[in-house]
Amino acid sequence: MEATDLIKKVRKIEIKTRGLSNHIFAGEYHSAFKGKGMTFSEVREYQYGDSIKNIDWNVTARFNTPFVKVFEEERELTVILLVDVSGSKSFGTTVQQKRDLITEISAVLSFSAINNNDKIGVILFSDKIEKFIPPKKGKKHILRIIHDLIEFKPESKGTDIAEALRFFTNAIKKRSTAFIISDFIDSGYEKALQIANNKHDIIALQVYDKREFELPNIGLVKFLDAETGKTKWIDSSSSAVRAQYNKYWKVRQAKLSTTFSKYSVDNVMLSTDQDYIKPLIGLFKRRGAK
Repeated sequence: MEATDLIKKVRKIEIKTRGLSNHIFAGEYHSAFKGKGMTFSEVREYQYGDSIKNIDWNVTARFNTPFVKVFEEERELTVILLVDVSGSKSFGTTVQQKRDLITEISAVLSFSAINNNDKIGVILFSDKIEKFIPPKKGKKHILRIIHDLIEFKPESKGTDIAEALRFFTNAIKKRSTAFIISDFIDSGYEKALQIANNKHDIIALQVYDKREFELPNIGLVKFLDAETGKTKWIDSSSSAVRAQYNKYWKVRQAKLSTTFSKYSVDNVMLSTDQDYIKPLIGLFKRRGAK
């Protein structure tokens, strides 16, 4: 992509996603991702019902009347995006590819984070760690993230979610909120997910395309596995083939749902041909109501 085209695309995504973050996600994000503790704010005179544990004895002695410490929620968080950049993200049959959807979602979350004075970092992964952008604040940092999501070319096409989770767990010491943004076409990451979610707060955002579960009747179709490079011919005119295709999706989704439920991982599905705003806000509201 030419430099001028890249700048225009970054700017376009910035304008759209920054607006969404400012006007739509602000309140939901704030309530959904609470701070990790309480921090001292000020002192005030003791009122009936206040806990004696919060009395500030130094100030009380100075003024000869009881004062209590007032605490407020510590808001600053570290937010990490674990972004799947494997070959299957190039798939998309209608409005956009999965990688385009992932870029927008990542940008919305990034702007939401800095609007709430949170740090944001990114781990780009395939079947290895492709790139790590340490958490920071600021618009310049966000634009770098968007730039990399658009322009970055991964060295590998496979997927290893477990490797991404292990790297995240080892690299980020402070308890953080982490979004795994992937189609989750992988297996064997359950233990790594459990360990990561015990230390951090993990949210799974599954991106998908409707053609992954709905095969149209268009005769012989040549399928290419973007991660392995293998091709396969499928007769989509066969109702049995279409039924088996849909059944495979349902089995995989059931297993994925069971995994998220077992390890208490909040999750939502986001489609390439549908608005992602409502599902994301719904996720935030569910978390805020807990």
